[in-house]
Amino acid sequence: MNHLSKDSVTFLTIDESAAGQRVDNYLFRQLKGVPKSHVYRILRGEVRVNKKRIDQTYRLQNGDVLRIPPIRVAEKAEPTVHIPAVEFPILYEDEAFLAINKPAGVAVHGGSGVSFGVIEQLRRARPQAKLLELVHRLDRETSGVLLIAKKRSALTALHEIMRAGNSDKRYFALVLGDWKNARQHVKLPLYKFDTPQGEKRVMVRDDGQASHTIFNLQRSYGDYTLLEAELKTGRTHQIRVHLSHLGYPIAGDDKYGDFARNRELMKQGLKRMFLHAHSIAFPHPLTGEPVHITAPLAAELQSFLDKLTTRQPAP
Repeated sequence: MNHLSKDSVTFLTIDESAAGQRVDNYLFRQLKGVPKSHVYRILRGEVRVNKKRIDQTYRLQNGDVLRIPPIRVAEKAEPTVHIPAVEFPILYEDEAFLAINKPAGVAVHGGSGVSFGVIEQLRRARPQAKLLELVHRLDRETSGVLLIAKKRSALTALHEIMRAGNSDKRYFALVLGDWKNARQHVKLPLYKFDTPQGEKRVMVRDDGQASHTIFNLQRSYGDYTLLEAELKTGRTHQIRVHLSHLGYPIAGDDKYGDFARNRELMKQGLKRMFLHAHSIAFPHPLTGEPVHITAPLAAELQSFLDKLTTRQPAP
């Protein structure tokens, strides 16, 4: 792709990786550091597609020629953030998308006090990739299957698959307490808010968003229970808040958990939240063929389960 110029007009030819993207979102990405108000100003006046004026909602097409005027902005001395190039364990990959097994403790993207995440590290590791975009998100402390699109068409199709409820996402969660029901539907509305310290939190509240999780009992350990959670909606912190509200907080959860028990768990070797995205199934975004991807339980979680198994009599 051509480099943008501060002194002369730049012409960019749109390829498949950007086809279907709104022109304003495309320009935000190309013109990093340029205020959004400035981008909208040039969109109203000097940006052209195929020599014609367009508005900010125009969706770019393969082969479009985009004219960008010279961009002059005040130079800001920003600290350079070193982003290490990291390839994460790959569970599946083809020309449309890849699936990685995300470790706990790594954010999926930069922001909110985090300089970089999985997607920035992956882009650094694959400089030749035309496009790498997150299909969905996982909490920083959650491990497991994370999908990354390699084509704009795959990203759009996967978003539509998930919006339409045609994907099957399942998680393993170890909860505190002796859960009894073999299969339980939980439908509790979730409301997002900010704490006085500016942290994002979620609570069950009548005016929240409709949320639905199905919990399947995997194994009882007396004081703990291993559950499989099926997500029917994909709200922020959904599994964590549903379980905490019901009185079965996830072991090691530092936001919605039992903090005194968490301290004991750390002494016993569980130093993170026991929540793992272990499985996802969906039709392939380009071929429609069924895809089923699983991620093995992280070693530290498996090790903790093994300790519980040796402490408990066989069922």
